[in-house]
Amino acid sequence: MASGTPSATAKAQADSNSKAPSFESIGVKNTQVNQGQGVNLSSHQKLLVGSVLDLFAGRPTLSHLSLWLPTATFADPITSATGYDRFAAQWYGLPAVFDPIQLVSHQVVSAGNPIELDLCNKYTLKGIKKEQEIASRVRIFVDEASGKIEKVEDKWDGKLPDGVFSEAFRKLNAVTVPTMVKVPKTEEEDRKMIAEREGQK
Repeated sequence: MASGTPSATAKAQADSNSKAPSFESIGVKNTQVNQGQGVNLSSHQKLLVGSVLDLFAGRPTLSHLSLWLPTATFADPITSATGYDRFAAQWYGLPAVFDPIQLVSHQVVSAGNPIELDLCNKYTLKGIKKEQEIASRVRIFVDEASGKIEKVEDKWDGKLPDGVFSEAFRKLNAVTVPTMVKVPKTEEEDRKMIAEREGQK
């Protein structure tokens, strides 16, 4: 006869589920993930997509980057950043160069591995306040064993942005950015940087 006490396996699974990252625990702002016809993301895939959308919107946090493997890669037509120090600097560098960054639209078109989505962002270059929209296909590769991001590819729509924008993105290249952009080492530093970013809006 079954008892009302959960088995050790059930307890372990419940503990595992309670420790699994969520929109709330990571602090993801983009919780409404638009899925194309026939696309059905798992809850974990939605979390990864939402967290990547936050990064593209200039909202990096250490919690967001905890969803990446330390050896992961971020690549776009101008740069390829492999390893935590380099890809973290890319994401923290973005709001340092562009503000505001507006997520115009997105739609997930494939729930496979990689997850694929169409993205349109409007970037405003700091200082001169020049705006440009960039449309791209983003591919998120996920490590099957850990469920973490192992690579994000940002493929622009076949052309580089206008001159000043191309130059700004080139400044975010993987070699120089880690020496120029501050990436927080602690949660306290991270909170201060988030407060500073929010205070500038």
